[in-house]
Amino acid sequence: MASLHFHALSLVNQQRNAYGLRYNDHARYRKHCANRTHRLRSSLKMTHGKGRDFKKLPPITPEVIKEGHLQLLLLEAERAWSYSQELISQALLPANKDRASTLRHTATGRFRRAVHWSTQLLSHCQALYTNSRITVASLLEVTIYTIIMNGRFLRFREEFEDAVMQLSVARSLLDELASAAQTSREQALAVLFADEIGPEIRYCAHELGRSKSYDVDGIVAEIAPKYQNSIVEGCDDLVKKLHSEGRGGEKGGHPQKLKPLFWEDQPVPIRNPELVDVLLKVQEAEGKLASQTTGDSTTDGNKLVKEKQSKKGVAAYDAILSTLSDAEDVARKLVEVHQLSGGSASNTASGSRDIQFVHAYIVYQLLSRRIQRDLLLASVLLASQGHFKDSSTHTVKHKQVDMRLYPAVVKLLDTVVQSLDQMRTLSIVDDNPDLAHAVEARSTFTKARRCLFLAHCYAPLKKYAETLALLQRASIHIRETSNTLSILIHDPISSDTNKTSSFFSLSPADVKSMEDQLARDSLQYKRDWFNHNGGSTTRDPKDYEKPTFFNIALNYVPLNMDQLLQKAGKESLPPAPAPSTVSSKAAQAENTIEKKAVPRTKVEESRPETPESEAPARGGISSLLGAWWGRS
Repeated sequence: MASLHFHALSLVNQQRNAYGLRYNDHARYRKHCANRTHRLRSSLKMTHGKGRDFKKLPPITPEVIKEGHLQLLLLEAERAWSYSQELISQALLPANKDRASTLRHTATGRFRRAVHWSTQLLSHCQALYTNSRITVASLLEVTIYTIIMNGRFLRFREEFEDAVMQLSVARSLLDELASAAQTSREQALAVLFADEIGPEIRYCAHELGRSKSYDVDGIVAEIAPKYQNSIVEGCDDLVKKLHSEGRGGEKGGHPQKLKPLFWEDQPVPIRNPELVDVLLKVQEAEGKLASQTTGDSTTDGNKLVKEKQSKKGVAAYDAILSTLSDAEDVARKLVEVHQLSGGSASNTASGSRDIQFVHAYIVYQLLSRRIQRDLLLASVLLASQGHFKDSSTHTVKHKQVDMRLYPAVVKLLDTVVQSLDQMRTLSIVDDNPDLAHAVEARSTFTKARRCLFLAHCYAPLKKYAETLALLQRASIHIRETSNTLSILIHDPISSDTNKTSSFFSLSPADVKSMEDQLARDSLQYKRDWFNHNGGSTTRDPKDYEKPTFFNIALNYVPLNMDQLLQKAGKESLPPAPAPSTVSSKAAQAENTIEKKAVPRTKVEESRPETPESEAPARGGISSLLGAWWGRS
């Protein structure tokens, strides 16, 4: 006889979440169970014929029983239980006040029927376990389901002492299943059912007048060892065998054990099987990312990255972002369900983090990976165009680049700023002052880089006023970054406190380097603007005239060298004849053909020549002393 693989808790959780009970729609779930049981009866040949004669169905023996028979009994129990919950909710409505007792009586009958179906299912599973057709884990799951159903029925009938015994034993067995689970999904499934019955145990203990009714773990530890062997036949032997044989190993060669997640050195609890499924995919994508980006430099352009490896890294980031988006969607739906059900911390273990925290943690991981991807893309774009700085001269090399480069980098940095701003609004970031300041510092630093590359977009268009205004804005952001980093006692992002790699490394040296680059670029663009049109924002560069100090070397008073030579007693050259009008016109024609001569200054052209003295020279004492008395 072939062994059966029947996991009652997994099947119940799957059916409830898919068909209405996620939003407490018991009517929809009851109809689904009715349709499913009809299909199972048809496939198992258990329907009655259309004839008028009744034919009794053959009994179900352990030798002929199939997995479909077990599913049929389980869904019959679920159908009856869901109908009882629907009737109980109708009895509480003010419109049904007159027939509330009738509805509750009918609900009690349907509840009792659910206990009957679950007990019948347990008897079949015990027979199958005796014949070694199911594992001990499958038997314990059916046992737990039956005990939970019976305990809830006793609580509904206000038999709180018996109910707390049944529910405490079920909680103890669920803890054993969680500790012996070989996969994270099975562990989360056991934890999920344990969280569901925790409030019911607390309610029963409160009705019994216990002083510490809030301590569910203490109640279970006190009651379960006393009654588990009386409620479950051979309970101790089953638990020992469960731990010895395990739950089966890894399936399909894929990792089924989720790595522990940490936040502020505290574990992040994953208490839902749906979250485990998507986080396992995230874990697998992170493994591929680690293998693809080995050797890549993602320090945001400080080193040249290899183009092929970077493309593989970007593809790996896309895969992990896709899986993280699915995880965020699942967590968001669980948060909505938690809010609609009116649950607070009552549905989670005492002192553990709730689903809102898990959702915020997943969003933080999604945003951090998105920032990493965008920074990697920006560094790849800059490296592909050869954009780098000469460290020896500390000047930016003006190299012809693609006009689409800087707008693309600005767009990527804009998405980084958007992700950082969204990260700053998360509750887990807001609760940690150091982390909040670290995110703010990276946001202002990225804004400064965005302004820098946006200034590079305006510079080729000769819009130097806009360029310098953007560089000034970038300097303001850099000062904000320096002030924010000075407040930090330690940087949680760079110091790797959450057991994850830093998605955005930032140090005071990076800020200083950025500040120096802004100063150099600002000075260079000021010079370019001055050479372009003198620093004017309205003058046309074609109408621009050089300032006076450019020609200061040519503005001088000419000396009369002939007169100086004559006074020195030396012969002077004869003066050149005055050019005629014809020769002047010919000279002008030659000047238009040849290279234009340097024009004389206005002072040279307008100053008349000094007339020479024609008085004859006299000899003797009279000529020497005559000038003293003004006599010739």
